[in-house]
Order: sequence, then structure tokens, then C-alpha cells
Amino acid sequence: MRVKRPDAKVAALLAAVVAVIIVLVPFHAFLTVWLAGIFGHYVLLRLWKEILLFFLACGGVYLLYKDPKLRWKLISYKLHWFLLAYLVVHLIWGIVALLTHAVTAEALGYAFIVNLRFLAFFLVVSAIAGYVPSMAKHWPKWVIWPLVVVIVFGLLQYFVLPYDFLSHVGYNENTIFPYETINHNIHHLRIMSTLRGANPLGAYLVVVLSLVGVMAWKRKSVWLSVLLAAGLLALFLSFSRGAWIGMILSFLVIGWNLLPSARARRYAVSGVLVFALIGGLVAAALWHNTTFQDTVFHTNSHSTVKVSSNQGHESALKNGVMDLLRQPFGRGPGTAGPASVYNDHSARIAENYFIQIGQEAGWIGLLLFVAINVVVARALWRRREQTLALGLVASLVGISFINLLSHAWADDTLAYIWWGLAGIAITSELGAKDEI
Repeated sequence: MRVKRPDAKVAALLAAVVAVIIVLVPFHAFLTVWLAGIFGHYVLLRLWKEILLFFLACGGVYLLYKDPKLRWKLISYKLHWFLLAYLVVHLIWGIVALLTHAVTAEALGYAFIVNLRFLAFFLVVSAIAGYVPSMAKHWPKWVIWPLVVVIVFGLLQYFVLPYDFLSHVGYNENTIFPYETINHNIHHLRIMSTLRGANPLGAYLVVVLSLVGVMAWKRKSVWLSVLLAAGLLALFLSFSRGAWIGMILSFLVIGWNLLPSARARRYAVSGVLVFALIGGLVAAALWHNTTFQDTVFHTNSHSTVKVSSNQGHESALKNGVMDLLRQPFGRGPGTAGPASVYNDHSARIAENYFIQIGQEAGWIGLLLFVAINVVVARALWRRREQTLALGLVASLVGISFINLLSHAWADDTLAYIWWGLAGIAITSELGAKDEI
């Protein structure tokens, strides 16, 4: 990478670290479990990204110190003010929660990492990309080659490998369970490839397949089209219903932007409506088929499971909404979501990332987080002529839907890849008139 601005060597080194994180993070779960089985220290190994992020943050501070123009950008864009306010709310709410014993130190620390790391990564990458514009050219290979490995391994899981293959590399009840099923039926497997589970795999594929879809359309590439088809098969076999819908929403945004005329868009809308009608008729015909019920509803009329996943989602959502209404200021970071399992009391899992933020940081924190998403989406939308920006803004629509059903941004792979690439996309053509 050639850098023509001051402190070129530092910026180039930081850009290389960003590339390492984006390339390796799809294999984060697999590598940490496997290496922990050899060397131990599972928790420490899981933090490798955060250790590198700390290194990147120190480099970013150095660049700020050396570059007055970069400091001015940091204080002049409203997006950065939203980010700063979100950070301050987390710090104040977190300290109060710790002092009032609403959260343990472990849960609070974990919440700070999970809730803030991807925003910190976004900020740092944005700064580095301003120094190293070639990052905007290299991102496709950072995304595509790991995707090939994830897809191939995922398909092998379903069609070739034993269902418990991952147990041979350290997967177990204390790390990550080696397989997932539908309705606890070993004959209905869900692939997870090298990610933490089937749902994280689905969310990851929504992002990267959106990018591959835009590239395949613009380049008219046969091999990218084959990769897209294989990825969609892997997405289907994850049986992540939220990811299925998220992928459809993302493709609708992409199609709307890439279709050449209003007439083509009308035909596309008609085709979508016809497809939806046919899908509804097929669903009605198969409504009582147990395989269809397992695939779509993750339960069936003969299931002996006392509480289905659908009932669990509904109950968690209702409890989360009631928390928002009863406690509009929240209880503090670490009192809800994945971090809450480290508290001395029962965990609060709303299975909705936005509600989780509201439970922790109240309506103030929730509105700030939504504002951050909206401002970033607007910045990407203005750059939608770029392949990267269009793929990201489309996938953000799909990922936002997934976050209504899960804590998707808490997943390492999804958070680092989407927000890191967003930092590159927004900075690559940042003009003086942009107000982000």
C-alpha cells in the first residue's frame, strides 16, 4: 500500500492490522476454540481482536496528535459527536450501575467491549483509510477469500462431515457446542461453518453476499455468480429465518438501485409480488407438513419440546419491552444482553439488540444508537455508486431486521467486518461538503 501523507509507515502498519482483523475474524470462533484446546487460555484467546484494536486505537491517537486536519474532522462531524455522547452515556450509566451493585465488574467490562468495540473500530478505520486510500481497492480480497473458505467448510459440514466433527477440534459445552439442530432433532442439522453458530453465520452471509451480489452484477462475473449461489445455499442450510428475510431485504435495496430504469423497477416489483403470492400458496399447501414446519417455524405439531424457540422469542421480547417502559433510563451496561450472564442474578436476554441497548442505556442510549445508524446509513447512501457503499447500506437494512430478532451486533465477526468496511467506504471519498 502506498501512502503519500505524513507518517506513512505508521498508517500503512495500521492498515495492515485492519486487514488482518477483517480477514481472520470469520474464523475467530474456530481458531480460538482450536487453539484453546492446545494451549488453554480460551478467554484470553477470544480477546485477540480487542488487543489489536487497542493497538489500532493507540496508532489513531498518534495520527491525531500529528495531524491537525484529522483532529478537526474528529470534532466537526456530527457523527463523531453522537459517538462521543453514546460513549459518555455508557461510562456514566456503567459507573452508577457498578456503584449500586446492579452489575458485576465482569459483566460491565464485557458490556463495554461488546457494545463499544465495533464503533471504536469504525472510528479508527475511518481515520486510517484517510491516510491509506488504497484500502478502498483491497477490501474485495479481504472479504471474498475468507468467504470461500466459510462456504466450502459449511457445505462440507452438511453434506460430507460427521455432524459432531467440530467436537474433534475442541468444541464442547464449555466453549461452543459442536452442532446445532432444528427443534432438537439430530436429523435436521443447521450449519454454522467457522462461526459461533447458525444465526451468526446467517448474519455474516447477509453482509458478504450483499457485497458479492453487487460485484457480480457490475462485473458480470461468472465465478462471482457461482460464489453467490453457493453462499445462498449455505445461507439456506443455516436455517436462520431472520437471515433469510434480511437477505431478501438487502437484495431488494440492491436491485432497486441497480435496475436501469423505472420500467425495470416496476417489472421487478411485479415479479416480487408474484413470487410472494406463489410462496404464500405453497406455504398454505404445506402448512401441516412436519418438514415444512421444522424448516420455517423450527417446531412442528408433533414436537415434545415444552417451549419452542418462537415462544421463547415472544416471551423475551415482551419482557424487554416492559423493562423499557418501567425503566426509561435503563439499568446500566451489562445488566442486559449477553453480558448479563456474568451477573449474580438472572440474565436478561431480550433477543432484540435495540431493546437490549434500551434496557442498558435507557431511551437516551437507544436514540443515540439509532441516530448513529441513521447518519452512517445516510453517508453510505450518498456514496451508493460505490460497490462497497451500496452493499453495506443494503446489508444494514437486513442486519437491522436481524437485530430485531437477536443480538447480532454482539457477534464478533459481524460487528468487525461491517463497521470496519463502513469506515473504509465513508472515508474513501470524503468530501469537504459532507456532514457526517
